[in-house]
Amino acid sequence: MGRWDAVADRLGQILDRVDRVLDRSVPPAAPEPELFDRHIAFRWRRIGTGGAFEPVEHPHLPDLGDLVGIDFAVEDLVRNTEQFVAGFSANNVLLWGERGTGKSTCVKGVLRRFADRGLRLVEVQRDDLLTLPAIIGTLRTVPRRFILFCDDLSFGEGEGAYRELKVLLEGGIEARPENILFYATSNRRHLMPERMEENLGGEIHPEEAVSEKLSLADRFGLNLSFYPFNQETYLAIVERYAATFSLPVEREQLRREALQWALCKGNRSGRAARQFIDDLAGRLRVRLTDGR
Repeated sequence: MGRWDAVADRLGQILDRVDRVLDRSVPPAAPEPELFDRHIAFRWRRIGTGGAFEPVEHPHLPDLGDLVGIDFAVEDLVRNTEQFVAGFSANNVLLWGERGTGKSTCVKGVLRRFADRGLRLVEVQRDDLLTLPAIIGTLRTVPRRFILFCDDLSFGEGEGAYRELKVLLEGGIEARPENILFYATSNRRHLMPERMEENLGGEIHPEEAVSEKLSLADRFGLNLSFYPFNQETYLAIVERYAATFSLPVEREQLRREALQWALCKGNRSGRAARQFIDDLAGRLRVRLTDGR
């Protein structure tokens, strides 16, 4: 009996995947045009065979000017977004690299900078990438500029959703919409796992399997790299936060405690710096008001 239970479970999984594929042809209910006037940030929420653009009432809008140590990446991202908002050609962007170095913050920061010029941000979960045709079909005719944002994007072995994303980025029969770009962040440069055995044997033409994996990342026209911070960059971020929030602490004490915090965390990153500042502000009983 147990074997039949396993067969039924497997069949249910297959039918669920079939339903997901069929759902791609069902467009979501068209939102009210005023929705994109009243709000600047949205989450795509899948509902049955359709979905909805769910407004984010209190979006996190960091100031790009507060970011330290990633100037070149910020400059390229702002330039690309400026071209897009102005109606000129621009590229889909992959921000990849070390965790906690500001990749997601950069994307949210460009929304703050360009929202008053018609830019809107729609967050799409990785598991909902199969519904991209429905999302695009709805947004294509909206007189706004949209960035579809997928945070922490990566794919495991055997997952097929990445092929849907490849078609969106470049290569499908449908023309790319002029008012939509795709920005993604990832800790992996090529978005998919790469194994040593792919270079050692197994397939007669292993280079073809490797090329298949590299082709997804290649379809992002702009790849921005984020590397681990050295000690001085980490301390500069800590000092910038401390100055922004006017924390009453001596510089030497601030740096000493920040290094101890990073040692306990096991990394020096912008995220670790902010977590240290949150802890320090709490101990000093200073209320932080950055809108997070």
